[in-house]
Amino acid sequence: MKFAEVLSFPNVYENFDAKNPGLVGKDGVSVDLQGKWKDQHFGNEHPLLLELACGRGEDTLALADHFKDQNFIGVDIKGARIWKGAKLALERNLTNAAFLRTRIEQITLFFAKDEVDEIWITFPDPFLKKNKANRRLTSARFLDQYRKILKTGGTIHLKTDDPTLYEFTLETLWAHPYTEILYMDDDIYSRPLPNPALQFKTYYEHMHLRDGKTIKYVKFRLN
Repeated sequence: MKFAEVLSFPNVYENFDAKNPGLVGKDGVSVDLQGKWKDQHFGNEHPLLLELACGRGEDTLALADHFKDQNFIGVDIKGARIWKGAKLALERNLTNAAFLRTRIEQITLFFAKDEVDEIWITFPDPFLKKNKANRRLTSARFLDQYRKILKTGGTIHLKTDDPTLYEFTLETLWAHPYTEILYMDDDIYSRPLPNPALQFKTYYEHMHLRDGKTIKYVKFRLN
């Protein structure tokens, strides 16, 4: 039922076949939005922000509700998660929130050069096994992808409870030739928040905090 219903949503776009990348929107109609998200979907020229591995879109929704003068797209591969976030966006009339179902490895197929202003990566799977390190969303191969779609000076934000992913990210950034770390903190709630967008907490973040975990944050850009 969820998968059928999501096809009727005007704020969801899906790529069903990774080997034949293309997007379908409402009622299964094929669309090409690369380089055209602001004009053809949002109908404005506001900044465009992506939340990668958005899950049920809690941060996407919170940011869209708080920052009405910005456009947000939550990206995830799980259809049931997309359905939840998109349904809530429609119920709350958050016209500046949309959702894209695709593999993040293919992100450059659906966004054009300089189209994205910011990227948020909030509590992604840390892929703790060493042989899966290249699947971490802050690994060098993903950074190279982001660099192709981010505007010059565009920023990337990582928020995580996982110390391995946090340290891996810093090591990757220090080794990467194009990165500049703008802010890093291994316990953001121990001092005043450097960014108002960090005030929003997902269901799982509340769980992490109850379990005594500290929340880590890195802000950087790819020059």
